[in-house]
Amino acid sequence: MNQNRRRFLVSGAALALAVPLRARAQAAARIVVVGGGYGGASAARTLRALGHDVVLIEASETYVSCPFSNTVLGGFADMADITFTHDRIAAEGIEVVRARATDVNAQARQVVLEDGTTLDYDRLLLSPGVDMIFDALAGYDAAAAEIMPHAWKAGAQTSLLRAQLEAMEDGGTVAIAAPANPYRCPPGPYERASLIAHYLSQAKPRSKVLILDAKDAFSKRGLFEEAWEALYPGMIEWVPQSSGGTVTGVDPETMTLSTDFDSHTVAVANVIPPQRAGAIAVAAGVADASGWCPVTPDSFESTLVPGIHVIGDACFVGSMPKSAFSANAQAKVAAYAIDAILRGDTPSEPRLINTCYSLAAPDYAFTVVGVYRPVDGRLADIEEAGGTSPLGSLNEVHAKEAEYARSWFATITTEAFG
Repeated sequence: MNQNRRRFLVSGAALALAVPLRARAQAAARIVVVGGGYGGASAARTLRALGHDVVLIEASETYVSCPFSNTVLGGFADMADITFTHDRIAAEGIEVVRARATDVNAQARQVVLEDGTTLDYDRLLLSPGVDMIFDALAGYDAAAAEIMPHAWKAGAQTSLLRAQLEAMEDGGTVAIAAPANPYRCPPGPYERASLIAHYLSQAKPRSKVLILDAKDAFSKRGLFEEAWEALYPGMIEWVPQSSGGTVTGVDPETMTLSTDFDSHTVAVANVIPPQRAGAIAVAAGVADASGWCPVTPDSFESTLVPGIHVIGDACFVGSMPKSAFSANAQAKVAAYAIDAILRGDTPSEPRLINTCYSLAAPDYAFTVVGVYRPVDGRLADIEEAGGTSPLGSLNEVHAKEAEYARSWFATITTEAFG
């Protein structure tokens, strides 16, 4: 991809094009936002800037970022580097409610909290992230995840997996079980393999990383494999679905992962199970049989329950992947659309961008960019508007991409959390 063009596309974190700034609504509406991650926090701040009364429901005192959590596993960042508060959001006049939303009465336009309290809303925006489907793999449940962590929700699981890597003896194998599509952050398991290999190459060089995959292809495969050959020759093995890579069950007591054709006993197991939209989306009736939430591409309003908008990893809207960049872009589109709807206007047709940086080492990264527009009720790729980093790039180019990745992370966390 042309570098100047790519820099334009990614210069503003999660830029949403063709969403004009409009006059504020005649009267402030009360909008409840559930979820204080990249999507919910960005939406709450945008809606507040548009003059609405905003309530943000988030049970956790802090937000631990999944993006860049692999740098903690790689040993070149700390948990503090990926942990954020909602203090700036509260200082902007947004009411932050520390509770768990458990139900929605769409007819009465009320959100129900775990203690039975109800909050009224004019519009509801859900950004609940994902829940793990533990029963998808035999032997894997919440208790097993304390031995074979998924670390696909950053926080305690990230710390646990890091501690296991540190405790592992040199010469051990780290297994990563990657799920079938769709799931949060498609390139994430392969970046994780790369950065774990970075740590192992320095601290435990006789060790290996085994990726057991429920797919035969993955995002940026050529770029990852090029990086593995250059940086960690012989250390990372990828087993695709067609070669028996799909993990069907686990035994935490023996640290064994079973596939259709084989079993693997390892020192550390990072088991990433299939996922679905967060529980509040199911309770609200906005998730369909797939486990995800179908929405309209111009406003992210649920196609199942009017008046409720769903953004981020929980929604399904076509080609746009589940990423923090996507959640931030969708938050802005949804916020402006909600403002337009409340004023009696029709939301503008948006253009959305997703940029995904992947680190293979602290100074080695590459990128994929996608640009999307509504087509037949879904977001579709705009041909020739995106692209990936080219294969065969010089190390200096990959080092510059790593700088871009760190700059993006600083920008998007500032946009979301202040």
